[in-house]
Amino acid sequence: MEPHSIVVLSLHSPKERLWGELVEISNAGVTMRGIDLGSFDDFVIQVLHPEGDRIGLPTLFFPMVRVERIALDEARGSIPSMAAMFEKKVGRSIADYL
Repeated sequence: MEPHSIVVLSLHSPKERLWGELVEISNAGVTMRGIDLGSFDDFVIQVLHPEGDRIGLPTLFFPMVRVERIALDEARGSIPSMAAMFEKKVGRSIADYL
């Protein structure tokens, strides 16, 4: 995975799943600009209606001891990627938004 890839990061202790742009992977941990996967719909609404409260994509660092898995945000069969859902709902790609 390269920097600027759109990924889903799974963490443990406590369990979390985040979606966003990979900034860097190192022996120390993972840096990404992203949100909790459960906040995806709220994030899309915020992008569509910017006059309200803004969630944005904060830059986050997670130490490697918490990282369980990093997966590219890819379509799986008929299930679209989160990035494709963002583009369909917002009308522009997540890369363009960032």
